[in-house]
Amino acid sequence: MSPRGYLASFFRNMYYSWLIKTDKPKRDAKRKHHISLCIMFKDEAPYLREWIEYHLMVGVDHFYMYDNNSSDGYKSVIESYLDEGLITLIPWPEEHAQVKGYEDCIRRFQGESDWIGFIDVDEFLVPVAEESLVTFLDRFSNRPAVLVYWRLFGSGGLIERDTKRLVTEDFVVASEKLYTKGKCFFNSNFDYLFDSPRNKSMFHHLWTVSKGKAIPPVDVFGRTTYIDWYPNRKARQIPIQINHYTLKSFLEHKEKDKKGDVYYDHPTHDDRMFFLRDKRCSVADYHIFKYVTELKLRLAAREKKN
Repeated sequence: MSPRGYLASFFRNMYYSWLIKTDKPKRDAKRKHHISLCIMFKDEAPYLREWIEYHLMVGVDHFYMYDNNSSDGYKSVIESYLDEGLITLIPWPEEHAQVKGYEDCIRRFQGESDWIGFIDVDEFLVPVAEESLVTFLDRFSNRPAVLVYWRLFGSGGLIERDTKRLVTEDFVVASEKLYTKGKCFFNSNFDYLFDSPRNKSMFHHLWTVSKGKAIPPVDVFGRTTYIDWYPNRKARQIPIQINHYTLKSFLEHKEKDKKGDVYYDHPTHDDRMFFLRDKRCSVADYHIFKYVTELKLRLAAREKKN
């Protein structure tokens, strides 16, 4: 970016910061759920129970789960959660229409949950310096949307793996740096910017509307994200991160490519991409391990229920 372009972006960012700080919630209703997650999934049965149970531990109340033509018997995995009312299951037959499904979630369920986060089954929200997801989001009650940064996890040298084991325990080798990309939470007290090209990838960068103006999310440090700030871990401690287990073992990654994607209409998980991402992962990250023992106990108790 040229100096002139950067300067223009800087002042634009300052303008967005002013809009966000002066914006007020449009509604303040008492809702059924405080924090919900919305996902679209396809043939993810081996991974669903760990993902659901883990996020219940860190503060999620409810799940809006959009099934994109799964054929792997996933319902038997989530049956007890459905019986307890923890999951709203929505069939979503339209292929490669993830954003459309997520916007459907906002239209239908904005009145049910204070916060709705948009993540995938291979992504785990991990409080690092923060106590829980609840304490983190409560600090942003006057912000329309919050971006949580990714930390990419590699294969750890595994060619294949028993998928009955925990993803969160088997993969600990991560990228040294956080990514400038991540996933977003939407504050239901504000208005989402529908029918806008800005929200083409709303799960990465969710725009809302204030005083008739489109505004971007803030990041985990409260910074407006119009400029692509780099989340420098050494400069300050990250309060919360997303552990992105996009690779898993080599054979799991190949299987992921075969089943197709809920967003892209072309293969995105070939061997070249596997090795490109895996080579970025060279340091250990055990932040999620503070939850693993309790997670195992909870999963064992859940197994008895079934």
